[in-house]
Amino acid sequence: MSSISSVFSPGGVAGAVDPVLDLVLERDVPVAPDKVWAAWTTPALLTQWFTPAPWTTALAELDLRPGGHFRTVMRGPEGEEHDSTGCILEVVPGRRLVWTDALGPGFRPTGAAFMTGVLELSPTATGTLYRAIARHASPETAKQHAEMGFLQGWGAALDQLVALMGDPA
Repeated sequence: MSSISSVFSPGGVAGAVDPVLDLVLERDVPVAPDKVWAAWTTPALLTQWFTPAPWTTALAELDLRPGGHFRTVMRGPEGEEHDSTGCILEVVPGRRLVWTDALGPGFRPTGAAFMTGVLELSPTATGTLYRAIARHASPETAKQHAEMGFLQGWGAALDQLVALMGDPA
């Protein structure tokens, strides 16, 4: 099996970051890349860290291949739920995962799009350089996501991932 599973070019779909359209969370975390990858690609682990508290991830489903689905159901403290299903665009095991809500499983257009997510992992001397990118179609959507607390929310979720997957001191 090839180490790259993509319907796009081997160079991937990540491309350059557009500061007007993209939001980026980049951090060096003290967790090995294989553990970060497992946290993102194992539904039983994803439900334990993916949504910043006090919200929870009630359900996570992944079909880890281009055209497969990435579904999460997030539950708020008052019982409200947000069900999101998207399409996986690219999988480079242990290195990169790209998904979007612009498409559903099987690359079917959804008619509504908020973002395309890009997760990039690189090994470092102390763990993993973690880079999460939220790509948006318009400056207005990027601004909306920023105002919703992208950096705080995705940062808190990453802290939860590190707490779950990090080596005990």
